Amino acid sequence: MRKTAITLAALLGAGLVSTLAAPGKVEHKETPMLPGQPWHVHDMNRPVPRVVTPGATFSHGAPAPSDAVVLFNGTDLSKWKSDKGEAGWKVENGYMEVVKKSGSISTKDEFGDFQLHLEFATPAKVEGNSQGRGNSGVFIFGKYEVQVLDSYDNPTYPDGQCGALYGQCPPLATAVKKPGEWQSYDIIFEAPKWDDAGKLVNRANVTVILNGVVMHHHKEYIGETKHGEVGTYGKPQSRGTIELQDHGNPMRFRNIWIRNLGEYDKP
Repeated sequence: MRKTAITLAALLGAGLVSTLAAPGKVEHKETPMLPGQPWHVHDMNRPVPRVVTPGATFSHGAPAPSDAVVLFNGTDLSKWKSDKGEAGWKVENGYMEVVKKSGSISTKDEFGDFQLHLEFATPAKVEGNSQGRGNSGVFIFGKYEVQVLDSYDNPTYPDGQCGALYGQCPPLATAVKKPGEWQSYDIIFEAPKWDDAGKLVNRANVTVILNGVVMHHHKEYIGETKHGEVGTYGKPQSRGTIELQDHGNPMRFRNIWIRNLGEYDKP
């Protein structure tokens, strides 16, 4: 089936503003162009991903496989740290919640190529709009972001909505649930590769499934995530932490586990 690209301008003109259409103002119009693309970073005129209603559950509550590392089991933050030392988020009722001004938290351990499962809920009480509403993010190696946002009836720029590789690529579709409902992320990540001379030979890539709907499949990161900028690759890094962002919203997370992908046998 042929896909038709629908611009935000066309949607607005036709009166068909969806849950992901842009607000009436122009944001980030001075940002640079994305490499090889006709879009600026955070371009408001970029095509809007189609809306898909997810099933009631997908991997919600999925138990950790036998070879997984459980990063959060609902009782403590012993696997996490912050720039201030111990992670300062609140833990209750089987979830962790961002505490205002407590800062982002990251895993104490580092990981390479992995499969990550986590569940999140944006605040049930809707406050703010666009990027100020239910904002967080999963930062792989602290550098490559998969966006977390309350995108339900919340217009924003397409490369900043929930499921986006922030500032680089909108998702193939959007499948968000209502504010306050638990949602699941399943993320498969392959780290960038450099040769012995320090030359980048393979970019980082990611497969992202939100609530059972594929957001990205083996999609490459242009570079590190930057707000309003085009990211590049820095020094070689094959392992790193998983960071959950404090963006000033009381986001909740639960049931977080990760497992090493391993390697195929070699002849």
